[in-house]
Amino acid sequence: MRRGPAGVVATRMPGACLRVRAAHGTIGIMQSLPYDDAPDETAYDLLLRGQALLTSNHHAQAAIVLERADRLEPGKGSILEALGRAYFNSGQASRAQLTFEALLDVDPLSHFGHYALGQSLKRLGRRQEAGPYLRLAVAMSPQSALYRAALTRLGPPPRPRVEP
Repeated sequence: MRRGPAGVVATRMPGACLRVRAAHGTIGIMQSLPYDDAPDETAYDLLLRGQALLTSNHHAQAAIVLERADRLEPGKGSILEALGRAYFNSGQASRAQLTFEALLDVDPLSHFGHYALGQSLKRLGRRQEAGPYLRLAVAMSPQSALYRAALTRLGPPPRPRVEP
């Protein structure tokens, strides 16, 4: 419990939430976004919290939490995948690209890793480089309509130039 100005009291609740009360009643319950006062949090706890933030569309906050998880357990595929999603969905395509490349170093058979790296490259304007990763994702998971649609939107591979 923390006391603030004018009798405002903030109490930490389960699930990383704060209940904020003033002298005249409850002001509200708000999600406590990344905080560093929980040294006993494991990488798994941070992964779960980051995934919850991703689910609630708090992508930038999820990236902060998942970066902490990655520092505790570097090179874990599940953390890298979630961190890459957080970067991508928060508009950090360059960081997403690097994270998905790291994911593919750890797990070269990750069809989502190939798809997400292709999407990151496409967002960075590197469509020609994106094609092979999207084609691999479709080949590795042919039942995925998401992967096929991304490849279709990319268009056909460029034709080689023929010099006369």
